[in-house]
Amino acid sequence: MSSKLSLSYPQYVLSPLAISITCLLSPYAFADDSIEHIEVQGQYINSHANLGNADQLLSELGVDFSAAGGVSSLPILNGMMGDRVKVLVDGADITAACGNQMNPPLSYISANQVSSYQVVAGISPVSAGGDNIAGVIQVNTIAPQYSESDSIAWHSGYVSAQYQSVNNSQAVGVGARLASDTFSLNYQGSFEDADSYEDGNGDLVLDTLYRVQNHALTAAIRDEKQQLVVKLTHQKIPFQGFPNQYMDMTDNTSYGLISQYKRSIDSGEFQAQINYNDVKHEMGFFTDEKTGMMPMNTDAQDISYQLNWRLELDKDTTLLLGQEYFGYRIDDWWPAIEGSMMMGPNDYVNINDGERDRYTAFAELQKQLDKQWWVSAGARIEHVKTNAGEVQPYSDMSMAGGMDDMSDMDAMGDMSSMSDMSSMMDDPNQDAAMAFNAIDRERSDTLVDASLLFRYQMTNEDELEFGLARKNRAPNLYERYSWGVSTMSTSMIGWFGDGNGYIGNPDLEAETAHTLSSSYTKSAKDETWQISANVWYTQVNDYIDGTVVGSTNRTEMAITQRNTLQFTNLDATLYGGRIEAAVRVSDSKSAGIWDLTAAITSTHGERDDSNEPLYQIMPLHTKIALAQQRGNWQSSLSWEWVDSKTRVDPRRLENQTASYSLLNLQTKATWDKLTVKLAVTNLLDEYYQQPLGGVSIAQYKVDMSQGFTQLAGQGRSINLAMSYSF
Repeated sequence: MSSKLSLSYPQYVLSPLAISITCLLSPYAFADDSIEHIEVQGQYINSHANLGNADQLLSELGVDFSAAGGVSSLPILNGMMGDRVKVLVDGADITAACGNQMNPPLSYISANQVSSYQVVAGISPVSAGGDNIAGVIQVNTIAPQYSESDSIAWHSGYVSAQYQSVNNSQAVGVGARLASDTFSLNYQGSFEDADSYEDGNGDLVLDTLYRVQNHALTAAIRDEKQQLVVKLTHQKIPFQGFPNQYMDMTDNTSYGLISQYKRSIDSGEFQAQINYNDVKHEMGFFTDEKTGMMPMNTDAQDISYQLNWRLELDKDTTLLLGQEYFGYRIDDWWPAIEGSMMMGPNDYVNINDGERDRYTAFAELQKQLDKQWWVSAGARIEHVKTNAGEVQPYSDMSMAGGMDDMSDMDAMGDMSSMSDMSSMMDDPNQDAAMAFNAIDRERSDTLVDASLLFRYQMTNEDELEFGLARKNRAPNLYERYSWGVSTMSTSMIGWFGDGNGYIGNPDLEAETAHTLSSSYTKSAKDETWQISANVWYTQVNDYIDGTVVGSTNRTEMAITQRNTLQFTNLDATLYGGRIEAAVRVSDSKSAGIWDLTAAITSTHGERDDSNEPLYQIMPLHTKIALAQQRGNWQSSLSWEWVDSKTRVDPRRLENQTASYSLLNLQTKATWDKLTVKLAVTNLLDEYYQQPLGGVSIAQYKVDMSQGFTQLAGQGRSINLAMSYSF
């Protein structure tokens, strides 16, 4: 496949395994000052033309998303979500500091800041990152650019704006850069405000509104052998609705620092990085679309360093070495409400002085054996240590029950059940707190990752890739230390959007995944078409899932029942496949270049003990796109079809969803420094429910007679974007 075709539409060209090998071949390319000229799968050039979150960029590389807030969706790779996917932003590991994971790593950046991105699904090399079993997503914003002058002067800048009709979203982005031949100073910022969106029936999907701003200031200095980069970040989210959670985000304020040092050495390259991120996060209620009164706060810090060496042993052999540390601290407490019978008189302490430390080291060897064979083998070891202090419930005394207590339940917007009436006289959280405080809460895990990747160039047009890997992930602090057992306490824990409640388990074991993947790519001799197929199989020991330990129901209807689950270990199996194709349909001066791309993906996941489905597995889906490029114009028409979801998790009371198809139209024109884009998404205004959307708790609170219905997707939207560079 020619570089021209693959660069135009890279998302349909390479398999996940091929992407991982691309990553291996250029592990340090992303921080290089010549990044905009390196052909890397997933790289996005002229990113300032896009605004909003980075989800759409990653979706083009096969990443699915579990719905959450407008900028806080959780990525899913190979049927696995949450912390099972390692997301690195500029190499930094940022932890979601929330019992609902409302502030995941991707929520801290906007699309206009992205300079490159890469998805390594399934078998990721050990150098890409540890403490994950599903794969690694790398999103980079640091790409210093220098001028040819020895004096600091204006280099470049841009102003962008975007509007989306479906939710009245208004976004702006600004960038400015000063540079000399040795110094670069770059600022990038964005602001977005959006109302709740409408579905295909024209009905409002409640509590999907949000507002966010992001700022980044990056300075870089270099000489012939070395480069130092310092990046400062700030984010402010004053509100963000979460339709499939009982709570909303009422503030998320963060400050971050990233410092990268890179130096050429005689045998290769040395790179060091330090990262710091501080976040203050608040949950509660802010909109009439989902009312209540219950504050929840977290303060958290991530601090880490990474030391990496790339040693060229000979012209065909490269050795990668690394030593890293990742530290995370969090306090999670729910302030008392004055006069409340349930939520007082004490602050509810959910996680007190939570600690999670990772000490890691890895070694990886890459070698071109001959003209046909290339191999990479690596091992990574991590020691993960977690701990938490003593906790406390709202009250240390038994409460006097009565109607006031039910008013408190309604005020906090909880799913409280009638069965909890008895707990008003004897709060079960009192005994749970005493039991939690009495145990030794320090835990440690030793993680051993290993990866082996091969590439066999059968002919100039045929390539076979295969690999196997063992990967580990240690439990996060909420999986281990969420101790509350009442309906209210458990329903505040869980990032699954299912309306159920969760209890932690201090004795959880680390997950261990063994993955086998293979990919075959066939290209035409004249480079006018390419087809590839990828299959993968993962067996997970000690997969962290949930065991039902109780149920709640606020009404007498079965459709309003929810379960209480405790995190537990079990064994699970996941497998799937993807077929992709790209064809150059036409290339003429009169009609321009026409490309047809297509992809079909299937994923299956189940518990080994019962063969029951795992939660939030994407059903069979396909995407076909016809794109034209003629002069300054680029246009595309894409059709996406998603099969009905009938295999659902019975423990989480997951809903089935019907099949649907979406038609999207987009055109873009560029004149010198001005870029204008017009797009119509869901052109036929089809109503559909998101298979990975979870349930609409906001709608349930308005009308309980419908139960916990699946979250609907966006209806037709007319989107206009403009960007001017200078």
